[in-house]
This record gives sequence, structure tokens and C-alpha cells, in this order.
Amino acid sequence: MTERKYFGTDGIRGRVGEGLMQADFVLNLGRAAGRVLCPDGGTVVVGKDTRLSGYLFEAALEAGFASAGVDVVMLGPLPTPAIAHLTQALRADAGVVISASHNPFHDNGLKFFSSEGAKLDDAVEEAIEAELECGFKTVASERLGRASRLDDAVGRYIEFCKSTFDENLDLRGLHLVLDCANGATYKSAPKVFTELGAKVHAIGVDPDGLNINHDVGSTHPEALQRAVVERGADLGIAFDGDGDRVMMVSRDGRLLDGDDLLYILALDYHRRGALNGPVVGTVMTNLGFERALGNQNIPFKRSKVGDRHVLAMLQQGNGVLGGESSGHILCLDRTTTGDGIVAALQVLQASIRNGQEVGAICAGVTKMPQVMINVRITGPFDAGDPRIQEEVAGVEAQLGIRGRVLLRPSGTEPVVRVMVEGEDATEVDAYCKRLAETVRAVCAGTPAQV
Repeated sequence: MTERKYFGTDGIRGRVGEGLMQADFVLNLGRAAGRVLCPDGGTVVVGKDTRLSGYLFEAALEAGFASAGVDVVMLGPLPTPAIAHLTQALRADAGVVISASHNPFHDNGLKFFSSEGAKLDDAVEEAIEAELECGFKTVASERLGRASRLDDAVGRYIEFCKSTFDENLDLRGLHLVLDCANGATYKSAPKVFTELGAKVHAIGVDPDGLNINHDVGSTHPEALQRAVVERGADLGIAFDGDGDRVMMVSRDGRLLDGDDLLYILALDYHRRGALNGPVVGTVMTNLGFERALGNQNIPFKRSKVGDRHVLAMLQQGNGVLGGESSGHILCLDRTTTGDGIVAALQVLQASIRNGQEVGAICAGVTKMPQVMINVRITGPFDAGDPRIQEEVAGVEAQLGIRGRVLLRPSGTEPVVRVMVEGEDATEVDAYCKRLAETVRAVCAGTPAQV
């Protein structure tokens, strides 16, 4: 695989008006993607989250695809997994989501799906990048693409989500608080859970184009934790801005992350004999989760960070269940990509089937203290720098088999994620701060202040 110039670990993302996230680049990206994905003409569906800049890039993409002779179906604000589903359901050639997921409103990005509703292969992304380097050329006037809007896109997605829930079960008697992050799930999520019988109170459902992920959603669960306790709800469910991640809050206000939810699902799948292949996590998955699965004789593997890597490992082992600590969970027997609403429904099913509250099931996982610090950088990160290697080796020697160290550049933000995990919380915190200071100093070219 050659090094890619534009695509990162999850599509293309950046600050609006800077770098790649400008209208002229997105216009050319639409043309290039159209030429590669629909060389003989075809149809692409385009959705977005609630960012104000979505209007800008939606128009640019539409024009770019039309210039390549590709028809565009506009879906409006919808979760990322809804675009994946509707790409398949509408027999489209590809799907595009305009979203920067859990990032602040001033960022935006683009994610692509194949006709099967899956993330694009590396080879396809490389072909699009090669086409981007070609001059802009519009097809003949009679071959230009057309644009239309699908008015019932939200309703179709709601029905799909409900179809993944056991028809013999319902959510009656359950009091839920939903946090939709002022993002893409603000219309669909409350209706899904209400129509399945739950009493629902929703927060983060008033998007204004600027407040997506702002102090709400899975990246800022404090508002949900307060709301669950204050309202005496049975459970809280938080999504991120584009709806592909989910976290939960137990009735006592305790946050349940992706590892907790994946554990609940793994137990349920295992008991039902539905767990083909190993459960797949990532290098960020808590060691306590791995040990808990081992206690249940459930096989487990780790992939690199990113849902595409989790998916690839699942496919290699014919698995159906995997996910990340961040709440990106793949239930491949239900859908093709991470879907926060669908994953939440599967967790609730597991809870109902086993007659236990979600929080109680998670008691089977004893998490090891894990600290992560995001170190913002302005240039490239060299993990092979002798100063960084020496510091990492020193911490690893002191942790021994009692913990782990991980330094990982983010694929979506200009930060290096420094993670330390071990048995002693105080020790882990001190080591993580020490490593983070070293990374900060090396990247800034200054002596470390430890």
C-alpha cells in the first residue's frame, strides 16, 4: 500500500476553511470519486450531520458528482451508519457522509461507503487520490448528473433500526435518557426507542449548526450522568455527533464505555451460540476486559485502532462482534458498520434476555487503571526518537507484566495519544504524565520538564 496523501484513518477530516476542508477541494473530490466509483454513471447518496458547514460541502459534492455524470440523492442530516444502510437499500453505487464525527463544529470531513455499505478499500481510496491529481474535466452537457432529495430517509432508517431488535421483545417499562450530542441522531434516536415502548427523555436534540458535541454526547457524558440520576431513569444512552459511537450510563450515574458494552454483547452472543470467531478489540481495549472474556472462555484478539482495522480482523476470522473503548461497536450480524443506535438496542436485548440491568452485567469486568493524555503537536511525530524510546523503555521496565504503554498518533487530529495502563492508579497517572511531557518536549524541540 502506498502512502496516501489525502485519506486518513477514517476518510478526510480537518478544520473548515483550512487545508483540504475547502469548497474547491471538495468539488474536485466529488468529481474524482464519481469517476472512480461510477465510471459509467450511476447514483451516489449523500448525508451529513448537523454542522453549519455541511451546507457548504453538500453543495460542493453535488456539483462535483454532477460534473462526472453521477446522479446524487441528498438524504439530509442522518447518522453515518444510516448512510451505509441506505446506500445498500437504495441500490446506490456509493454513499458519502459529511461529518467530523466527535470533533467540534469547526471541523468537518467526508467518509465514503461502497455499494455494500462498507468503508472503501485502500486501493479504491488510492485510485480516488490519483484521479484528484488529474485536471478538472466536466462530462458533456447531456451526460451531467441530476440531484434529488429523499424525503423519507429518516423514517426508513428508523424502521431498519427497529428491525434489528427481537420482535418478541420490547422496551416497555424502561425509562431512558438519550443524549444525541446535538448531532445526527437527534431525530431518529428518540423515535426508535419510543416506538419500541420505552419512556424517553432526550437531551442534545436542539442543533443550531454550532453546538454539535459541545458539552454533550459520548465525548462529554457529564450532562447525561446528571440527567439520569436527577430523573431517576433506568439507563442513559449517549451518541456522538455522527451516531456511530455509543456510551451508556447506569442508573447510579456510572459511565459504561465501549469495553463494558462489548462485554455485555460478548456474553449474550456466547450464551446464544451466536459468537462466530473471536471478539475483536484494539490496542486501546482495557486489559481487564480481556481478562474478563478469558474467564468466560471467550476468544479475543486486538487490532490497530480504527473501526476499519477491527472490521478487517473480524472478516479474517469470520467474526461478528468487535469494537473500541470509544464506543464504536460492530455487530456484523445486524449491520455493516458501527451503529450507535443498533448497538444500544443489542445491549438492551441482552439485558432483557438475561434479566439483569446493564450496569449489573458490567460488574463482571474489573477495569485496570488506564490514563490517556492527548499531546497536541504541530509537526510529524517520530516514535523512534531516542529520547522517546528511552523514556518508554524505562516506564515499561517499571511496569513489567503489570501494565502496558502505548504511543499513537491520531488519524483524525494533530495529537499523539499517550496511554499507560497498570494495576496502581497513582503510578499509572505519574508515568503517563512523564511520557506525555517527553513527547511534548521532543515535538517542540525543548527539554522535558518532569
